[in-house]
Amino acid sequence: MLMLVRSIPANASYEFAADVRAGLARPGQKELPSKYLYDDVGSALFEVICHLPEYGLTRADERLLRRHASDIVDRVGGPVAVAELGSGSGRKTRWLLEAFARRQRISYYPIEISQSALVMCEKELRDIDSISILGFEREYLDGLLEVAAYRKQGQRLLVLFLGSTIGNFDRPAGLDFLSEVRCLLQPGDCLLLGTDLEKTSAQLLAAYDDELGVTAAFNLNLLGRVNRELGANFDLTQFEHVARINPSERSVEMHLRSKRRQTVRIPAAEVIAEFQAGETIWTESSHKYSAEEIVDTALRCGFRCDMQWIDHEWLFAENLLVAE
Repeated sequence: MLMLVRSIPANASYEFAADVRAGLARPGQKELPSKYLYDDVGSALFEVICHLPEYGLTRADERLLRRHASDIVDRVGGPVAVAELGSGSGRKTRWLLEAFARRQRISYYPIEISQSALVMCEKELRDIDSISILGFEREYLDGLLEVAAYRKQGQRLLVLFLGSTIGNFDRPAGLDFLSEVRCLLQPGDCLLLGTDLEKTSAQLLAAYDDELGVTAAFNLNLLGRVNRELGANFDLTQFEHVARINPSERSVEMHLRSKRRQTVRIPAAEVIAEFQAGETIWTESSHKYSAEEIVDTALRCGFRCDMQWIDHEWLFAENLLVAE
């Protein structure tokens, strides 16, 4: 097994600084892009979140992949290469890769913005026979564009976008993203899309504001990252994690709320941010879907929904979309 990591370009820190400057200078609601939650510390904290009893999403995702891996492989066919957008540790991907490896030699391309996640992924999956791994430390679409260049003649591509990451996009942005993915695929290629389904507000709030405070630490680490990488002077003890339901958007939001009036300097981003007591930084949204909505979304983006598998213990769906 071979694992090669291609690094994000050196200008990534400039992009981070520019996004922080733009997000904290916004009139009205300040915000920071959710992708920056996943540095090495954030990725490790998210792995802990996935084991919390309140957060059933990851277990639902894994149950569906474990139960239906053979059916998914049958429907995708072969020969096939597998690319994963946001692989994380690769633990839940194992079920699919083992099912493929029993039938053919498989190339697996994890695409991650966290190098530590790619390292964990290699450790998790390196014992599978008949698999080669080439990892890309890239943004999703940049990585997928590179993976497409590795496609062999007559080989189909299966793109995995598991968990509920599509829910981090608002609905118009999600449509745009899936349409861009479709543009990088050929007819007959597949996208296995994980989607968290609608559930009660009480269940969502428990999942995104757990009693142990792991999600709070995960969220606050974003300010710690701004301190570490951009030289800011955020006092993390003066911000608190808040989870909110947005019923009109059918989403749950994560915010960081300032406990007092304060001023934060971020030298590398060339910005001084003023906060009023109670003012928040919006850091993430997780949109929830209906099963029927996913079928319609697929059609609008150039896919057909070949099959849905739904977990009823924690309402969650795996959707196999085929590029038309």
